[in-house]
Amino acid sequence: MAFMQNPLNNDGRGPYVMTYDQRNSYHAPESSQGASVSTSGYNNEKSGHFMESSTDVIYDPTNVHQSRDEANLGESHTSNLVYNDNDSSRHLVEPSADDSPSDPLVPHQVRSYQDLEYAEPHLGGKSPNASGGKLKSLFASARYPLDQRIQDKKRGIGRQKHPFVVYGLTVIMVAVFIYEIVVNSKQQGSPISLKPVVNPMLGPSSSVLVHVGARFPPCMKLVEQVPPSTSLPCMNNTANPVTSICTVEDLCGFGGFHNEAPNQWFRFITAIFLHAGFIHIIINMLAQLTLSAQIEREMGSTGFLITYFSAGIFGNVLGGNFSLVGVPSIGASGAIFGTVAVTWVDLLAHWKYQYRPVRKLIFMAFELLIGFAIGYIPYVDNFAHIGGFIMGLLVGTVFYPVISTTKRHRSIIWVFRLCSIPLAIVLFVLLIRNFYTSDPYAACSGCRYLSCFPSSANNHCKGTGLTTSNTGI
Repeated sequence: MAFMQNPLNNDGRGPYVMTYDQRNSYHAPESSQGASVSTSGYNNEKSGHFMESSTDVIYDPTNVHQSRDEANLGESHTSNLVYNDNDSSRHLVEPSADDSPSDPLVPHQVRSYQDLEYAEPHLGGKSPNASGGKLKSLFASARYPLDQRIQDKKRGIGRQKHPFVVYGLTVIMVAVFIYEIVVNSKQQGSPISLKPVVNPMLGPSSSVLVHVGARFPPCMKLVEQVPPSTSLPCMNNTANPVTSICTVEDLCGFGGFHNEAPNQWFRFITAIFLHAGFIHIIINMLAQLTLSAQIEREMGSTGFLITYFSAGIFGNVLGGNFSLVGVPSIGASGAIFGTVAVTWVDLLAHWKYQYRPVRKLIFMAFELLIGFAIGYIPYVDNFAHIGGFIMGLLVGTVFYPVISTTKRHRSIIWVFRLCSIPLAIVLFVLLIRNFYTSDPYAACSGCRYLSCFPSSANNHCKGTGLTTSNTGI
């Protein structure tokens, strides 16, 4: 920014044209007498000599005692104020397009990007696109400088401040778990199953979990090995050997089957809200309130909700196809693994913005392996983890806001997005159809070992996994 001489002035020096730059500093070239003029750090709040504005200001050396009110007048306008030595009147000049306050802070930056290239930042608790409706907010275009968007990304600032969906889901899941232990307490006299077997997760019995909505294929379709008339231990059974016996139809509840084939398809969804015990729900809720909550802040509630339930439902569909049909499965692990997959989308799409990305990749891979290992614990289905992660990658790619600095990068992201949508739909259709119309084990007889560790207790992962002996389900 320069001071320019006006040859028309009587003293030969002329007024200095001063422009305020983004660093609040002012620089002047040498005057006609060879003297150097330089000022820095002055503002109209303290001295009244200089006025900050988004436009140029003409400084009059004879008007050094200008009042603060007069100086502040310049701040209330986006036009240029011109002062003349001989005339103290002010002339307002219309600002040019380049002086518009809506221009980006970083020079020569493009101000509009593709809809999903990155979300608007959280500004004072209000979404910049709040007036445009939820759909516009979901597919919001970023209209703030690229450098600022990158810094916001590094600080974890996304579309919103609070993860409302995560909070709501956590409250519901805790309430459902309380209901589970109340039912078990009424049936067995204890909130935790202790007889005839101890639940290692410190929660209800398998019979109670099936009754309240666990994913249990004999309740969802006709399983030849486990028809509706099969005898199973009732919820109130605590004896060893079993003294209280119920049929599959009685245990499934929800009004029974009415002499028709079992079709309680909603268990693909209800199983997400159930947990096997205190250990299970504490681990899941800690992951949900930390990792999943951050993903919701970055994605926004709508995109997060779609990703979360797509991953959770698909995980149950995959498990329903390949897990042992006689073993109930519950938990939000599949949905949470879907949000874990979104962190991989973030890492790969924003590799150059990550701090030590290689180390982060190794850590995340190790973390993922631990999560899959947990899938071998009783009542936890590893297929829910695997299916949730796969669907989280596909759906997360569609809804996660990505910063693209080049056309090549943006094109690659959109190719992945356009391919992910049909692939996710095809996987859902094929696996649901396979679950209801064919024998999944015939298609992949060895897949069950991805979620079942062979032992004498489960007949080395053969058969249905269901026992009606003195151990209960």
